[in-house]
Amino acid sequence: MVIERIRYKSDSIGFLDDKNQHLAVLTVETGEVVQVTEGDKNYTPGCWSPDGNSITFTADLTDDPDYNLISDLFIMALDNKKITKVTGSNGFFGNPTWSPDGNYLAFIGHEKEYASATLSKIWVYSIQNQTVTCLTPDLDVQIGDMAIGDFHSGLEDNGALWTSDSNGFYFMVSDQGNTGLYYGSLHGEMYPVLWENQHVYGFSLNPSKHEAIVAISTPTHPGDIFHVSFKTGELNQLTYVNDDFLQEIELANAEAITFKAPDQWDIHGWIMKPQGFEEGKKYPTIIEVHGGPHAMYANTYFHEFQSLTAKGFVVVFTNPRGSHGYGQVFVDAVRGDYGGKDYLDIMAATDYVVRNYDFVDETKLGITGGSYGGFMTNWVVGQTKRFKAAVTQRSITNWLSFYGVSDIGYYFSEWEVQGDLVNDTEKLWQHSPLRYVKNIETPLLILHGEKDLRCPIEQAEQLFVALKRQKKVTKFVRFPESNHELSRSGNPKLRIDRLNHIKNWFVEYLF
Repeated sequence: MVIERIRYKSDSIGFLDDKNQHLAVLTVETGEVVQVTEGDKNYTPGCWSPDGNSITFTADLTDDPDYNLISDLFIMALDNKKITKVTGSNGFFGNPTWSPDGNYLAFIGHEKEYASATLSKIWVYSIQNQTVTCLTPDLDVQIGDMAIGDFHSGLEDNGALWTSDSNGFYFMVSDQGNTGLYYGSLHGEMYPVLWENQHVYGFSLNPSKHEAIVAISTPTHPGDIFHVSFKTGELNQLTYVNDDFLQEIELANAEAITFKAPDQWDIHGWIMKPQGFEEGKKYPTIIEVHGGPHAMYANTYFHEFQSLTAKGFVVVFTNPRGSHGYGQVFVDAVRGDYGGKDYLDIMAATDYVVRNYDFVDETKLGITGGSYGGFMTNWVVGQTKRFKAAVTQRSITNWLSFYGVSDIGYYFSEWEVQGDLVNDTEKLWQHSPLRYVKNIETPLLILHGEKDLRCPIEQAEQLFVALKRQKKVTKFVRFPESNHELSRSGNPKLRIDRLNHIKNWFVEYLF
C-alpha cells in the first residue's frame, strides 16, 4: 500500500484504497445502470426532483478536500449533467428534501461557526431565485436525533419531510434529553408537535393528512412503531414486538435529575435504581459518561444500563457540558477544556447523588464510558481516588499520538482540544490522561476493538503498559475484528462478552 493523502482510512470503511464513491441511476424495469459522476471525488446521494429530471447530491468538490473539510449540496440535471452548486463551501450540509411543487429544496447543516460543536439548522433553497435562506437562525436546539445508545443502530435521518402543500415540513429535534418532532414552515413557524419524555428515532410522513408513523423508545421500552395524528395529537401503538421479552425481565426506570455545577450551570441527568431495590439499603453506584462529546444521553432504552441495574447497581448518567440538547453555548463549552469543567460536571453529578439519595453507597463508586466517555474515565481516575473501580472503553489516552493515528485525529484534535502536533504539543499533552497515569490507583479494566480506527487500539496499549509497569491493578481485553462501533453494531457475541466483562469487573471490585 502506497499512501499519499492524509485521509486514507475510515473507521466505518477501513482503508480507502484509492477508490471513490460515485452516483448511478438504475432503471428498475430494464435493470440498466448509468453512472452519472466520475473522477477523483466522492459523492453521496440525495433526493430526486418531483419531475424526475434532476437529482441532488452532497460532495466536497474543492481542490483540497482533505484540508477543507466541508460538504456542499448540488443539483444535477440528468439530461445534460449540468451541476448547480447550492451551498458556499463553508460548512457541512446534507439531508436534502424537495418540496412536492418542485420550487424549494430543504436541507440541514451549518457553517462551522463552532467547528464540530456547531448546531445544525434548517435551510431552504429557492429553485426559481437561486437563493439560500436559513429558516432557524434563532432556534437554539439541535436538528436531528443526537441520542446515544447501544440498541438503536444504523438509523437514517430523513431530514425535513414536506407536507403536500409545499408550505411546511416536519423534522426531528434533540433537546433536554428528548428527541421529538417539530413542524416548520417557509414563513418561519417552528414548534413541537410530538414532544414527550421519549426518544423518537425514526418517522415516515403522510404529507397530505399531517400524520406519521414513528418509532419510539423510552428507558423501559426498547422500541415500537406508533401512528400519530398531528391534527388531533392522538398517538396509537401499532407493534408490540418486545412484549414477550418485557414479560420475562424487570427493567429499571430512569428518574430525571438536575443539579448545579461549581460555576452554577445547570446539568441534567438521570438515576436508575437496581433490580430488587429495598428501602434502607445502600447500593454500589456506577457513573456512566457518553461519547462524542457532542451527543446526548436521552430518555431511551440503554441495554448496558439495564444489565448493570439487573446486577444490583445504581446507574447514574448525565449530559455534562459539551453535550447536545442544551443550546449552542453549552455544547461548545468543552472545546479547548477537555478534563476541565466537564470533569467538574461529572464530579458534581457524583456529589449530587451521594448527597440526595441515601441508597447510593459513596464507598463503592464506579465509573465507565466509551470514546470521549473513555477519555473522561481515564481522566477521572488520574485526578481522584474516589472511585473504587473503572472500565474504560475505546478510549483516548494520549492526544499526541491520537493526532496521527485516528482517522479524524489531525482535525479533531485541532477543533476540540485546540492544539496540534506541530505548533502546540504541550496543549495536547496537558489534556492527555496518560500524563497522569502515575496517579491512577483505581482498578481499571481496558476494553478496545482491534480494528478501531477512530480511537486506535494503541491508545489502550499505552495505558495498559504504563499501568502494568507500575504494577497497578488493570486488565486489557481486545475484541478481534471490531471497530469503534462494537457496543452498537458489533458482532453480537462480542457485544455480550463486552457487557459481561463490564459487569464482572464491577461485581469484583464494588461488591
